[in-house]
Amino acid sequence: MNSDSFRPSTIEGDGLGSGTPGSQRSPSPSHTCCYSPTTEKEITQSLLESQSNLQTGFYKLVSMEEAYVKDLNVVETMFISPLIQSHGVIPPDNLHDFVSVVFSNILDLRECSKRVLETLYVRQQEQSLASQKVGDMVLEAADEFRLIYPNYIRGHPAAERRLVEEINSNINFRLWLETQARNSGSGCTSDAYHTFYLKRLLNRPLEYLQQYPLLLTAIHSEMECATQDGDHLFTAIQAIGSLNGVAQIEMFQTAMGRGTAGKWEWIDLAGPEIREKMAKGEIKRQGIIFELIKTEMAYVKDLENIGIMYIEPLLQADPPIIPQPRLSQFIALVFDNFADLCLHHFCLLDRLHRIQREQHPLIRSVGAVMLDAVSQFREAYMKYIPNYPMAAWKIGNEMRNNLDFKRFVDRCTSHPNARNLDMENFIKCPLSSLTRYTRLLKSIQEETSPESRDRVEMSIAITLLSDLRKDTDIAMISAARKVELWKYNESLMFKPGECVDLDLLDGNRDLIFAGKLTRQLEGELALIGWIELRTLLFDNYLVMTKPKDVNGVIKYQVHRRPIPVDLLTLISFSDPPTRRSSNANQSSPSGSHIFSPGLFSISTTPPSSPADSYLIYPFTIYHAGRAGGTHIFFADSAAARTEWKQKLEQALMLRRVAQESSKIFEIEVISDGTFLSPSMLRGVGGGSRVELEQHASYEGGYIGRVTCSVPFSTMDGRSFVAIGCADGVWIGREHEPKSMRKVLHLKMVTQCATLDEFGVLLILADGSLFAFSIEALVPSTSHTFPATQVPQQLSGTKDVHFFSVGSLHGRTLVIYKTKKGSGSNFSVLEPVRENINETQSHPQVPGLGRKLRFGSVKSDWFKIYRDFVLPSESFDLIFLKAKIAILCSQGFEILDLYDLTSATIPQREDPQLASISKRCDQCKPIAMYRCADDEFLLCYDEFGVYVDQHGYPSRATCGYRVIEWEGRAERAAKHSSFILLFDTHFIEIRSLKTGKLVQIIPGTEVRCTWDGRGISSRSVENLQFGPHGVDLKEHQNYRVHAVMNAPESHDISWRSSQVAKQLVYTLTPTIPLVFGNRRREADGESRWSMIAHFPFEEVRCTEKRDVRVRHSGFLHSF
Repeated sequence: MNSDSFRPSTIEGDGLGSGTPGSQRSPSPSHTCCYSPTTEKEITQSLLESQSNLQTGFYKLVSMEEAYVKDLNVVETMFISPLIQSHGVIPPDNLHDFVSVVFSNILDLRECSKRVLETLYVRQQEQSLASQKVGDMVLEAADEFRLIYPNYIRGHPAAERRLVEEINSNINFRLWLETQARNSGSGCTSDAYHTFYLKRLLNRPLEYLQQYPLLLTAIHSEMECATQDGDHLFTAIQAIGSLNGVAQIEMFQTAMGRGTAGKWEWIDLAGPEIREKMAKGEIKRQGIIFELIKTEMAYVKDLENIGIMYIEPLLQADPPIIPQPRLSQFIALVFDNFADLCLHHFCLLDRLHRIQREQHPLIRSVGAVMLDAVSQFREAYMKYIPNYPMAAWKIGNEMRNNLDFKRFVDRCTSHPNARNLDMENFIKCPLSSLTRYTRLLKSIQEETSPESRDRVEMSIAITLLSDLRKDTDIAMISAARKVELWKYNESLMFKPGECVDLDLLDGNRDLIFAGKLTRQLEGELALIGWIELRTLLFDNYLVMTKPKDVNGVIKYQVHRRPIPVDLLTLISFSDPPTRRSSNANQSSPSGSHIFSPGLFSISTTPPSSPADSYLIYPFTIYHAGRAGGTHIFFADSAAARTEWKQKLEQALMLRRVAQESSKIFEIEVISDGTFLSPSMLRGVGGGSRVELEQHASYEGGYIGRVTCSVPFSTMDGRSFVAIGCADGVWIGREHEPKSMRKVLHLKMVTQCATLDEFGVLLILADGSLFAFSIEALVPSTSHTFPATQVPQQLSGTKDVHFFSVGSLHGRTLVIYKTKKGSGSNFSVLEPVRENINETQSHPQVPGLGRKLRFGSVKSDWFKIYRDFVLPSESFDLIFLKAKIAILCSQGFEILDLYDLTSATIPQREDPQLASISKRCDQCKPIAMYRCADDEFLLCYDEFGVYVDQHGYPSRATCGYRVIEWEGRAERAAKHSSFILLFDTHFIEIRSLKTGKLVQIIPGTEVRCTWDGRGISSRSVENLQFGPHGVDLKEHQNYRVHAVMNAPESHDISWRSSQVAKQLVYTLTPTIPLVFGNRRREADGESRWSMIAHFPFEEVRCTEKRDVRVRHSGFLHSF
């Protein structure tokens, strides 16, 4: 075979060796046919010139077929067969796939051309030179071409890519190709030529298909008109030409924008004879439609590359580039609904390709297809595009913090298919696609006839695209704000020892406003002058920060503890401006201010140089928290101050709405008009406070500070509430505020509790502990004789500070504390059921009525269990599972009543815990709660700290292991998985599991009156479980009581007397709880599974244990 039959090409030219479809070559006459015209020279000379040209064309046809078959034989004998039989050239696992992709059905093409060549030989032998016919034969061949050539042409771009990839990556294969090319007799000594000799042979079917119609056309032009053979030949020329056009379209579509075929334009696939028949506007229209299809192919290829270059390698990397479980979260956030987009656009491209194959070169309509696609993919884009800002931030954040991921992205960017685009640019492709569709459809519409239905459909599609872009732009703004929140979450820096969970990653969080504000420094720094702050107003916190450059990255140092919006009050926004020196480090002479809430006064001394100063505009807010107070800020202009006022009001309004819709607890009133607070009586009758406390009532209301309350049930199942105050004890029906009645005339009542099982009400009044029969106070209908009203005095002196009731090892116990020097003396009592039942069933003493006798009545309802002493001041006592915890000045003393061994937590021996130890010494312990099997939350009045079973701090937040409360908690309570902290101005509700602030309930003179502890049937420790779990309605009932001063009444009588009511209420959960069935754990311990819409801890059944206490791992046996 003559080497001139191939045109040289390079590895970069991975398209057709013949260039564009328009650059077709004429058949090469270099091959010598076995039936040369010289064989019968005399006859040829006698023919007419047209007949001579016809015979020359026939011989050229035979020569072309012979050369073509010879080249395809070389493919089989020198490449396919030796490659299959070789060892080590291509790995065996890849060999079959390589041969299938690279060579496709090329041997079928050879067999078809062999049949054509044999037919030509037969015609030459059977017919005279003057009457040879080829039309019917070529028409039959064209029909066979139609069945086999499209498959080869469709797979040719992929075959070229696979061949080049193997050449570049497999040196053994490259050397083998060079050897086979030399042995094939190609006639060229160049190694480069030998390397890509096979590539040129694989291009032969494409060249053949382009040359064939040209040669047949030359033959047809020499034929006589209106002959059957000429008609057959003309039909064959059209069929092969059409097949060539279809083949070119197939190549273009398969190339997917790569290689020579991928660069073709419509003008390359539509010959001059086609364009000459079209109007100029239609040519332009077809070119734009072709661009629509071509750009869609590039877009789909980019979508494919996202999966191939990024998603699959990230998921399959071993070791992982991004550690699990962050990898799954990263993939979900960055690529979101990428798969949905792929599905929509694969379908759209398939429909466009089908139209192109059927209608090329004159595509009539694409409007219906595009309208349907836009309607279908709207929801996918509404989800993907708003996610882009978050995805881009996530990629950048991961690259900053993960060097392996950065290297991975850099490698992908240099990938040949990446076109030097990085990961962020790839995931951004869908954003520009909507603009591209709009531009192209508008251009097509301009060149489409006004009467065409296609124009109407495109107009609708353009409108839908415009609406989609507007909607996604709005959603993008919201997403960008969320990203800004994420950036602040990453860049905010707290002072050492201070950290507040701002919950900025919450999906509902919002940054309402951010801007510059100025404050005058206070204390020792006042002489320095002013400080400019970047102030951030989130929907839940107001944060003052100072921008700071850290290694080229802007960080925001938190200047003051963030202010919860719930605790924020706007005071004044109308104070006159003052002057500030333009020198940021100096205050002007007029900068001496005297501030008070709502009042701003300035010095009238003029500045020494007005040109060096400017006006700033103050406004005042109030923070009700423990670290709060009055804050005065200065804005640069009156307009800026007004804007801050509007944004702060907006934040307060949004916060109220959000808290109302997502509140965990709501208030249910127990009593709203029975109790009046003496501390709030102002000038009634001109008496002093002492005198006022001696009043029993005032205008129908009872005077006395409410101190305690407890719910209880009578023997006949009725539910009541007892409320204690400075003037006695009241009892009323649950959910009936007006049913409150005074039942005990006792002074200075400070604590109450019930033993429902024994029918006993315990009262601590004026330092003495008494036990009363509930049946005597609230008689039931089942008793024939009223129970005795004579109380049992449990303490011998009036020095009881507090008491606690609970269950331990199956025993119901009452423990009270009395003072003993600098220590605490504890007495443990146990109720005697027989004595209580006997006394309560004895008839009442005649004439005793409601008058109580104390005197020397001996307590036979309780017996002494034991006494013990703690050598430190104590504040409260908590019953745990198997031990008790005494809250004392040393912390939490965990004591075993069986042998009185104890340990103090939190642990303080470790020098690393010095800061926590110091805080513990400075604060008062108020509560202790289990939050996991091996973890507890210790609550102090200013902070909380999680400890493990050994008493060591178990969590670190921002490098510090405590959770700072917003207020100063006087008392704490627990309900399910929430803790409630009672400051005098608000109730702070936090998650027990995380410590996160979830709700704030404001108030005045707020106090907890019942924290849910005790032996009441409704106490937390005594939930009753049935065979199918806990009673849902019962557990949903309140667990906490509180009191606060009611808002000022609009009733004239109350206003005129200037008396404030005390509002006694329950905190009722608003979220319903759902409970599961009882299950048995692997360790044999009984548990109850509780599942809820918010996280709830598991409540253990109390089991009797007898465990010797050890100092190490002391909390194991709680």
